[in-house]
Amino acid sequence: MIVVVFNKPDFEYDVHSLLKEFFPQEDVQMYYSCSPDEVEGKNLACTHHEMTYDGVKEFADASHLFKIDYVGDQITVEWMINRVNDKGDRENPDKEILNNSMTGDMQQADESDIKTAGKSICTKISVTGTDRKETKNRLKLALYSMIEKGTGKSLPWGTLSGIRPTKIAMKCIEDGMSDKETYDYLKKTYLASDEKIDLSIGIAKREKALLDKVDYDNGYSLYIGIPFCPSTCAYCSFTSYPLGVWKNRVDDYLDALEKEIDYTAQKFYHKKLNSIYIGGGTPTTLSPAQLDRLIRKIKCSFDLKDCLEFTVEAGRPDSITKEKLMALKKNGISRISVNPQTMKQQTLDIIGRHHTVDDTIQSFKLARELGFDNINMDLIMGLPEETLDDVRHTMELVKELAPDNVTIHSLAVKRAARLTIFKDRYSDMQMVNTQEHMDLCAAYCKQMGLEPYYLYRQKGMAGNMENVGYAAKGKAGVYNILIMEEKQTIVACGAGASTKRVWHVPNPDGTHRIDRCENVKDVGQYIARIDEMIERKIKLFEE
Repeated sequence: MIVVVFNKPDFEYDVHSLLKEFFPQEDVQMYYSCSPDEVEGKNLACTHHEMTYDGVKEFADASHLFKIDYVGDQITVEWMINRVNDKGDRENPDKEILNNSMTGDMQQADESDIKTAGKSICTKISVTGTDRKETKNRLKLALYSMIEKGTGKSLPWGTLSGIRPTKIAMKCIEDGMSDKETYDYLKKTYLASDEKIDLSIGIAKREKALLDKVDYDNGYSLYIGIPFCPSTCAYCSFTSYPLGVWKNRVDDYLDALEKEIDYTAQKFYHKKLNSIYIGGGTPTTLSPAQLDRLIRKIKCSFDLKDCLEFTVEAGRPDSITKEKLMALKKNGISRISVNPQTMKQQTLDIIGRHHTVDDTIQSFKLARELGFDNINMDLIMGLPEETLDDVRHTMELVKELAPDNVTIHSLAVKRAARLTIFKDRYSDMQMVNTQEHMDLCAAYCKQMGLEPYYLYRQKGMAGNMENVGYAAKGKAGVYNILIMEEKQTIVACGAGASTKRVWHVPNPDGTHRIDRCENVKDVGQYIARIDEMIERKIKLFEE
C-alpha cells in the first residue's frame, strides 16, 4: 500500500495517476492532514480518499509514504520509504532499504533540490502564481524525477498519465509549432520517450488531415449504447449486462432509447450529423429485427447527408449471424468491428469469451462475403498468460484476414473488472505488455498497409503503454478521432452513455470549455427514468 498525505486538497488525481503508473500493483490511498471543512464538498477524483481528524498518523502498513505540503509559494514533496526488507516483508523492521538504484548522493534534478538521508528524499518546487497548469506540471515533474531516481525506472510516456496525449501534440501543430519545437515541448514538459513523442506527432498530423473535413461549429456526432453482451469478459468494466438476464426487456430498452433519440433529433435538427457509432456492450446481441428497428429509427430521425461514417460494433463473434450482418448491410452501415481480442483459444477461455478462434475467422469472412469493405478488429496486449509468440501467432492470423482497421489495446484492468474483483484467481498468471509487444503489432500493421491514426491511454495499462488504432488509407474511424480530440459535441444515448458538449467560443488559452452529463448505467433504472435522462440533456444544452 502507498499512502499520500496532503495538507490541502489539490492535484490529488494527478498524483494518484502518476503513482499508479510507477506502482501499478499497489493500492494508493489518499489522506488529508487539513481540517475536514477544507475538503468538504470537493469532488475528489480518487476512490481511496479518506479523512483524518487528528492530523497525520503512522501508517504501519504502507510500503511508501508521500507527503505533499503547501507552504507559502512552495510545495514540498517528501517520499519516505517504510520499513521493508529485501524480501519484501517485515521480518526485520529495523532494516531500512531504498529501492534499486537509490543512493545517498543522488544528483540534483531540474528545478528541484533532491536529497536523501537514508529514509527519505525531499524536493521543493515554486508555485507560479495563478498558473495552475504550470504548477501541476512542475509538481508532476518533481514527483516523477524523485521516483525515477529512487527506483531506476522510467515511464515511456513520462508524466503523461491522461488519456489523450495526442491532444497536446495537436495543439502544438495548430499553434504553428514545427516538429522540432513540438518534440522539444513534449520532452521538456512531460519527459516522454522519443518513441512516444514521434508516435504522437505522426498521429496528430494524420488526425488533423481527417478532421479538416469536419465542421465543428455546425456539426456533432451521435453515440448509441447497447449495454448487453453474451457474457462478461474478465477484463471488462464497461456498462454491459448478460443478455440472458435481460432478453425479455430488450424491447423496453429500445422503447426508452427511441425517446432519447427523438429528443436528440429534434434538438439538433439544424446541425450536421458527422458520424454515428453504435457501441456497447455488444450491439449484435440484438436480434436481426431489433437491429433493423434501431437503425431504421436512426435513419428516419436524422438527416444523414453529412454523415461521414456509420459504425456498428458487431464485436463478439458469438453474437454475429448472417441475418444480423444482412440487417446491417441493407441499412447502409459503412463500418463494423469483429473483435477477437486474441487468436489464442486458451486465452479466450480464461477471459470468458464464449467463442472459438474459428468463430472469429468465419464471422470475418462472412462479413467480407456480404460486401463489408471497412472492418475493424480489436486486439488486447497483456492478456493473462499471453507470450510474445502468442501475439505473433495472433497477428499472423489477423494478417491473413487483412482487416481494414486494427486497434491494438493495452490491457487496463479497472476496479469493476473480474480480473480485479477475483484477483486471487488470476494471481499466478502473467499479464505482460512491453514495447516489444507494441512494436511487433506495429510492424504487422505496417505489413498490412495500415498506419496509426488515433491513440489514447487509460489508468493501469499493462506496461504503461497505450491503445493505437491503425487503418488503411481512407478507412480511418472518424468517430474515434473525434472522441479523443474533444473538438466536437458528441450526444450519447443509452444506459451508461456520456454526452459531451464542446463549446465553440474558445477560452483565452485557445482551449474549449467542455461540459458533460451522464446517463444512469443500470438498464432498469434507465428505462424507468428515461424522462430524467432527457431532462439532463435539456439542461446541458441550455444556451
